[in-house]
Amino acid sequence: MKTKKLHTQVAIIGGGPSGLLLSQILMRQNIETIIIEAQSREYVLKRIRAGVLEHGSVELLKNAGVGERIITDGIKHDGFLISSENESFRIDLSAATGKSVYVYGQTEVTIDLYKAQDKMKANIFHCVKDVNISDLNSTKSKVQFNCSKENYEITCDYIAGCDGSMGISKNYIPKKIKKSHIINYPFSWLGILSNTKPVNDELIYASHERGFALASMRNENLSRYYIQTPHTDKIEHWPDELFWDELCIRLPKPYCRTLERGKSIEKSVTKLRSLILEPMQWKNLFLAGDAAHIMPPTGAKGLNLAFSDIFYLSQGFISYYKKGSSTKLNNYSKIALKRVWKTVGFSKWMTSILHNSNENSLIERDLNKLELAELKKSEKAQKLVAEQYVGVAY
Repeated sequence: MKTKKLHTQVAIIGGGPSGLLLSQILMRQNIETIIIEAQSREYVLKRIRAGVLEHGSVELLKNAGVGERIITDGIKHDGFLISSENESFRIDLSAATGKSVYVYGQTEVTIDLYKAQDKMKANIFHCVKDVNISDLNSTKSKVQFNCSKENYEITCDYIAGCDGSMGISKNYIPKKIKKSHIINYPFSWLGILSNTKPVNDELIYASHERGFALASMRNENLSRYYIQTPHTDKIEHWPDELFWDELCIRLPKPYCRTLERGKSIEKSVTKLRSLILEPMQWKNLFLAGDAAHIMPPTGAKGLNLAFSDIFYLSQGFISYYKKGSSTKLNNYSKIALKRVWKTVGFSKWMTSILHNSNENSLIERDLNKLELAELKKSEKAQKLVAEQYVGVAY
């Protein structure tokens, strides 16, 4: 079978929001890209993911020409609630930082990016198979793949691995220099999506002796709820009625009384873990997003951290192609990892302080309660939490 030859400046492996955003930013600077994605467009758009966008993510999307619907259709949040022992207090994001976050689902972000890329006539291949990377240490690198029973070979200057934790890109970082840092938490999140009115107009992070709960939303008529469960629990262990009963127990009583119940339209179990891979680059290959790091969903940092990677990486490519300087590209991993590690620290703190598990000693549980009580009283501590929640500046 004859191989079709293609050429571009930046080949992007992964057609999720990270890869699409990178292509969008680069194409607006007249930098050529080709995206290859293992799944169909329909599959990518059906993924149910995070719905909270940091201030920096919103600004990045706006600057890339895909922020209009976030402002018109997203829900601006100036704060969120934390509850402990049935008492809640509010973290005022706007008062503490002058910034806000937006509730806007990853699916909607991806829709916006696809529309923008289609308008720019981006070259995107879906349902690709047998992807292989070669010549990373050469002037020109190559990406080989099969699509619709045709073989292709892309010759490119650089490769961006935006293909997630299950992708192939990270496998091309040599084992002798690759380090993996992993935190496995001893619990999971069971989440449901339901066509019900959210129990509150801001998110509620609830710490309870029976386990953590989160009340979130996608819009004014679509709610997203989570409860902490043991690793051994499966979806079939939690019929809707049992889930609602348990959620009601863990939320503060005033919200339990107004909780609107309904049939779940999506239900999933997520094991909580942190994973950081370093370095995030080798020769002509650069990793971004879940290909390089995974965050627990507490604090909604996964997608936002991926977007900060894309900011740094896009600036590196723009500096190289427009100014002839490779300094930012050479320092990409170092710069991106600084923000990654800051985010890991916040995610670990927020996850640990809000969850209970059998592995926690009574002393640890009491210390968590004490720290939450101090957080409730301390404006200084709340400001620090707010600064991390809206996102560390790029």
